[in-house]
Amino acid sequence: MQGVLKKGVKATGTIAILKNPITWIIAGILFLLTSLFGFALFISISLGGEDQIESGMSGEGAGGMPRVSSEVMRYEPLIQKYAEQNGVGEYVGLIMAMIQQESGGRELDVMQSSESIGLPPGAITDPEYSIQVGVKHFAEVMKEAKGDVNLALQSYNFGNGFIGYALERGGYSKEVATQFSHRMAARKGWSRYGDVNYVDHVMQYYNGGNGSVVVMGDGSQSFDVEEIHNIMKQYLGRPYVWGGRTPAAGGFDCSGLLEYAFAQVGMDMYGTAQSQYNKTKPVPEDQIKPGDFVFFSTYKPGASHVGMYVGNGQFINANSSGGTSYSSVEEWKKLYPFLGFRRI
Repeated sequence: MQGVLKKGVKATGTIAILKNPITWIIAGILFLLTSLFGFALFISISLGGEDQIESGMSGEGAGGMPRVSSEVMRYEPLIQKYAEQNGVGEYVGLIMAMIQQESGGRELDVMQSSESIGLPPGAITDPEYSIQVGVKHFAEVMKEAKGDVNLALQSYNFGNGFIGYALERGGYSKEVATQFSHRMAARKGWSRYGDVNYVDHVMQYYNGGNGSVVVMGDGSQSFDVEEIHNIMKQYLGRPYVWGGRTPAAGGFDCSGLLEYAFAQVGMDMYGTAQSQYNKTKPVPEDQIKPGDFVFFSTYKPGASHVGMYVGNGQFINANSSGGTSYSSVEEWKKLYPFLGFRRI
């Protein structure tokens, strides 16, 4: 009986609380705060798209911050672990930029480090082991290069033999890298050896590297070349996405990148590479200027790839191997039929 009475008292007390207006006011406030928190969390998650280029929090000691994709960012703890083990903890950000160039974080041999231990390319199928081997190799070339980052980066691509060759010729330079590449290609009977632009390709994903390509128009183009370039280089490192026309797609294809950039300044470059080819006029190669378009025929006859020339033999473009990146006109000429430079 006492148990029944106690339950009755509890029930009466509960009813009294529910009838109290203050109770409902407090409940309403709590409900509003919970809703606002949930909405803020939803927005935060929604804006963090999988392919969004992120600025890493590592690498400050090396004087920069990486701008890499989420596929690369997920490996940061492993990179930090092996970098500290090998005494290069201050270069975590730079190593992340290397991975962005090597694989974009989308291959099992994320640092393309198989060859550094005498294995065929892509033989390593464990991402952690690839990072372990790659970071160790980077630490070795950094030590041999006596802390010269550019020399170490190029040696990571060419192999340790480049270090002595470069030091005998005054250290790293693009000219020395090109000479070494030609020498090794001839020795091995290959058409090419390594990537002579490897340093530039890595540094475009590193703070300071993204701004290292400075484009200045001479006012003769029908648009502000620097403005268009600044729009496009915001997306350096974004993956290549077939049919990608806006950042919302997670990336761009070649014509989509140009279409989007020019649309931001009110210019209509809508369409495929062939459409953009038809909208432009040919320019003799000895008269090219930053802002001119460069066209190639890749997978089908006619114009199927396009980029914008930025000077010094480079063009900015979205391609399947590097995503949105800078490429060498001469290197592409060796790979695909060149359709020339054209101007709006």
